[in-house]
Amino acid sequence: MSINASGWRPEAPISGGAKSIGASPTTTGNKALMLEEALIFEIGDSTTTGVDFESSPSLRSRGEGRGEGASASGVALDNPALPLSPQAGRGRLGTLARTAPIGLPGLSEPETVRHYTRLSRQNYGIDLGFFPLGSCTMKHNPRLNEKMARLPGFANIHPLQPVDTVQGALGVINELATWLITLTGMYGVAMTPKAGAHGELCGMLCIKAALEARGEGHRKIVLVPESAHGTNPATAAFAGYTVEDIPATAEGRVDTAALLARLGPDVAAVMITNPNTCGLFERDMKVISDAVHAAGGFVYCDGANFNAIVGRVRPGDLGIDAMHINLHKTFSTPHGGGGPGSGPVVLSEALAPFGPLPFTARMADGHLQLIEEETAGDEHPHSFGRMCAFHGQMGMFTRALTYILSHGADGLRQVAEDAVLNANYILRSLDTTLEAPFGASGPCMHEALFSDNGLAEGFSTIDVAKGLIDEGFHPMTMYFPLVVHGAMLIEPTETESKAALDQFIVALRSVAERAKAGDVSLKSAPHFAPRSRLDETLAARKPVLVWKDPELAQAAE
Repeated sequence: MSINASGWRPEAPISGGAKSIGASPTTTGNKALMLEEALIFEIGDSTTTGVDFESSPSLRSRGEGRGEGASASGVALDNPALPLSPQAGRGRLGTLARTAPIGLPGLSEPETVRHYTRLSRQNYGIDLGFFPLGSCTMKHNPRLNEKMARLPGFANIHPLQPVDTVQGALGVINELATWLITLTGMYGVAMTPKAGAHGELCGMLCIKAALEARGEGHRKIVLVPESAHGTNPATAAFAGYTVEDIPATAEGRVDTAALLARLGPDVAAVMITNPNTCGLFERDMKVISDAVHAAGGFVYCDGANFNAIVGRVRPGDLGIDAMHINLHKTFSTPHGGGGPGSGPVVLSEALAPFGPLPFTARMADGHLQLIEEETAGDEHPHSFGRMCAFHGQMGMFTRALTYILSHGADGLRQVAEDAVLNANYILRSLDTTLEAPFGASGPCMHEALFSDNGLAEGFSTIDVAKGLIDEGFHPMTMYFPLVVHGAMLIEPTETESKAALDQFIVALRSVAERAKAGDVSLKSAPHFAPRSRLDETLAARKPVLVWKDPELAQAAE
């Protein structure tokens, strides 16, 4: 049994269709178009460079440059401080002298381009195939959105430009704000938050300011149901509140009786995710909101799953006081890799006066103005301040408005309907193969939730996920939400066709059946990926994040 490049030894011998892997290795390590790619430090080294420097008098006086002691590229290989420009001399950039080698590899342009292109081919993206991450909404991003966002008038503007020169951009922000207020049935919106969690903090700061304004800053408890997103309790704690959990019922929804029983004069707010993380709509939302308001608190709704109800349900009609909207989720820009994001917060009439600056306003003459500290005057005395230095994420605003205008009101309604239809198609196609813990609770919303119950002993969700990689799919969200053991959360979005869903269903059903039958080859999956399964404990506790020259590292030991 061999050890792969990462040093991990398979737990079980490979069997079945994977048994021939590695039997006939190639000389290069490449497998047809799946190219084996070395680290950039292994391709180039710090003693060479990929460009030619013109020789300078200081170089010629030492016999360096294009002549004695020089490499074919025109740079002395034995010089630990390579010149940075024809005029820079020995390791000098202006008045800054380099005192030690920088240790970066020198590559030519073709080598650099090929290296990163080959790496990109080993990555999975929404433009390659289905991305079933539950609660993350990785949908197709229409290229029209990108075309609009790249228009010079939007892409090249600067946040410090005079307002008169960016009227078009302010118009986009203002029109998008109007759409968000209309779609949610709310009173106002804060456009500046940069992501969902940033929006959560914005909403909670509005609530905090409103409570302090009416002399109830003593309210320090925030109630968060188990079925809420994990950022909700973290945000409440960050804002200075004490978080108390509210349990879920057996059907995966908020225990309304437990929540109502806990309300009192010390409760500032309830943070609730609707549709919740189990993929279910909170049917008692209006009852909860009315009770919280009667007790003197506010209702914050996590709107990350707004794509499941956009055009069909207005959160304002449910008594919501604040809700962030992940533009990058609901309105189509995939956010894998940490960005870009945008999390505007819609506010009720009670909270709107406390929203952050700046915001756009249309003057009587039609001119758009940014209302900031110096222009707020006495009309906006209650704003809690700013969430960021400038005005938000222009690229995300442009993409989102393009998406909205492309669909129109009826199209946005269909977005929600198709997302829910696709999720229920997956739920009912797989609930006889995988346990659906809340399958009896009725139709799901935008995502289907399964557990690892029923897999063979010793097999778990991660084995199913690794097997899916061999089938050519990015794995679903694993082990979340925490209320379900071995959770597998799948969100198909509205942009996937029935044919794409059928292919995914066949693949997941096959892998799940193998896990239920105890197929030991799954324990060492994936077999066809560029790298095999790592020792995840070692990778988490002792990650190797910095490249070191093997010879130097060995000498140091």
